[in-house]
Amino acid sequence: MINLLNAVVVAFIWVIIISNVLIIFVMFMVWLERKVSAHMQSRFGPMVVGGHGWLQLIADTIKLLGKEDITPKAADKFVFITAPIIAFASAFMAYLVIPFDKTWIVADLNVGILYIMAVTSLTVISIIMAGWGSNNKWTILGAMRSASQIISYEIPLILSIISVVMMAGSLSMVSIVEAQSRIWFIFLQPIAFLIYLSAAVAEANRAPFDIPEAESELVSGYNTEYSGMKFAMFFFAEYVNLFTVSAIAATLFLGGWSGFLLPGIFWFLIKTFAIVFIIIWIRWTFPRLRVDQLSDFGWKVLVPLAFANIGITGLVMLFL
Repeated sequence: MINLLNAVVVAFIWVIIISNVLIIFVMFMVWLERKVSAHMQSRFGPMVVGGHGWLQLIADTIKLLGKEDITPKAADKFVFITAPIIAFASAFMAYLVIPFDKTWIVADLNVGILYIMAVTSLTVISIIMAGWGSNNKWTILGAMRSASQIISYEIPLILSIISVVMMAGSLSMVSIVEAQSRIWFIFLQPIAFLIYLSAAVAEANRAPFDIPEAESELVSGYNTEYSGMKFAMFFFAEYVNLFTVSAIAATLFLGGWSGFLLPGIFWFLIKTFAIVFIIIWIRWTFPRLRVDQLSDFGWKVLVPLAFANIGITGLVMLFL
């Protein structure tokens, strides 16, 4: 009984720590994206709200949380309310096995990769629930687009990870980092990294793959009917997922916490935010794809390329 109580207390402490850390990271990423996009587009407006505009985010947060929380009369209330909760919860669950450092990890599961693939798939369930529960044609269309997109890009994402697992010989995130002690997998698996990055951008619903939202077409898609705290939960989950796919990329391909001079957690964050910057760069560089272009790129380009990469990796490991 005492051991169970200790485990519950430790788990609760980890939840509090990770929650607060992710909230800080989300606020920083929103500010970073605004500033990076502004500099890329030469939009140097007034920066009077805090140093370089950082107080504007706090003002926006207070405004968002203060908005009236409205539930449409024709909506399926249980599904409508549950959807953002699932999105919010699933955004945290992956951090059970993501190692910030050799000692900064909640649980080093021997099936860590499988666990991450399972819990991150819950996001699409919340999006479909939001679209269906809102009882709005635009939200349903956005939800169906999301289901199609996840099916198209979940496969090449997993296939790109398989080649890394083959080289590391383990599904444990810690073991994969330790397998890169001499050379990072991005140098041994550059094709897998590019496939992962492309599929991860689609999984996170980021431009040019932001088909489920598509503000110019679907009036914000699946979350059109959401406001106040419920919309904030979707917004928060979106940026946590952005950090999650970047953290996984840093762990699988960039050696995770490995580095020199600085503590491991600093190297992990440096690598993760470098991936975040690249994804932001992609968003503000490429236009949104059409639905047919999105499916064609996933099925006709990424999937065959991922299978070919696995075959080449197997042959190289067999003979060399």
